[in-house]
Amino acid sequence: MKVAHIIKATRISGAERHLLILLPALKARGVDVSLILLEAPLYPVDDMVEQLTAAGVPVVRTPIYRYLDWSVVGHIRATLRDLRPDIVHTHLIHADLYGTIAARLARVRTVISSRHNDDSFRRLLPIRLMNRLLWRMTSGGIAISQAIARFCIEVEGVRPDKITTVYYGMTLHQQDRREARKAILSERNLPEDALLVGMVCRLIEQKGVVYGLRAFAQVAPRFPNAYLLIAGDGSRRSALEAEVQTLGIADRVQFLGWQKDTSTLLASLDILLMPSLWEGFGLVMLEAMAQSVPIIGSAVSAIPEVVLSGETGVLVPPRDVTALAVALEQLFSDSALRRHMGMMGQDRLETTFSVERMATNTIVVYNRYV
Repeated sequence: MKVAHIIKATRISGAERHLLILLPALKARGVDVSLILLEAPLYPVDDMVEQLTAAGVPVVRTPIYRYLDWSVVGHIRATLRDLRPDIVHTHLIHADLYGTIAARLARVRTVISSRHNDDSFRRLLPIRLMNRLLWRMTSGGIAISQAIARFCIEVEGVRPDKITTVYYGMTLHQQDRREARKAILSERNLPEDALLVGMVCRLIEQKGVVYGLRAFAQVAPRFPNAYLLIAGDGSRRSALEAEVQTLGIADRVQFLGWQKDTSTLLASLDILLMPSLWEGFGLVMLEAMAQSVPIIGSAVSAIPEVVLSGETGVLVPPRDVTALAVALEQLFSDSALRRHMGMMGQDRLETTFSVERMATNTIVVYNRYV
């Protein structure tokens, strides 16, 4: 079976990290996989190409110069005629649009679309209509969570029998948490008894970072050894830094900027904080679970499918600063509970979100349509 995946990328984020895990796993199971990577010339994704090439996955880099760039269709079509895949598998909106059209022009019989998010712009009428048309041109779809599957059915009009939920998977590579903690404490000049809560995300409205800051500000006076580390960048960074000053917690919060590798940071944390307003899945939660880190998150979208409240973490209503503060205080105060929830999260990762399960279920979808 020969499968050509298509994605537009400007940096390695959730969907891109997913492909870095999925494609080698499919290759290991006998699927002939390749990636057509749509790249803006000013934002090359060399690290993604290097990792896939090292894993034996061929990558065809295709330039995309504008948000709407119809010339991409011709380039993808030509590449598909050379590759002659049995399946084209698209990821994210640009690949869904250009890749689906190009696949049909290249007479590829089977087109699969993975849906990774339910961003608010997808509810706009022109986007809804476009996706309804694209679903008619696809053979089937994969949703990364049940929440995304419901969104595709209710908003984009896909038939329920045409979309299958296949969760992200993550390999369990647990670091030495003591060494990771020592490294981060030294790097950030923090005391040995520090309680570390972290957020690892883009600094945009969707991630609800401001609510995490306000909750942390409520509990910080009672836990003078607690610190909040924020890894990520985005359009809200300046506003969030100003919020930290207003809340009077500038000495307790550190903005780390965009981090190419967050594994050491995650392994050093006592708690991962994820106060998102919506979330297609949230691969960082699996990365935290791999390191036995409990999660405090919002009970929205796919997060309750990943975090079992009271077992692997604590879930609270979105935008509820008081509830977030109560959850932080509960876990800050109880190291045994943190350890228990972390162990339960790691067990859940191995049983529900393994790479083996993800790859196997993806191949089941392929076989359904080939």
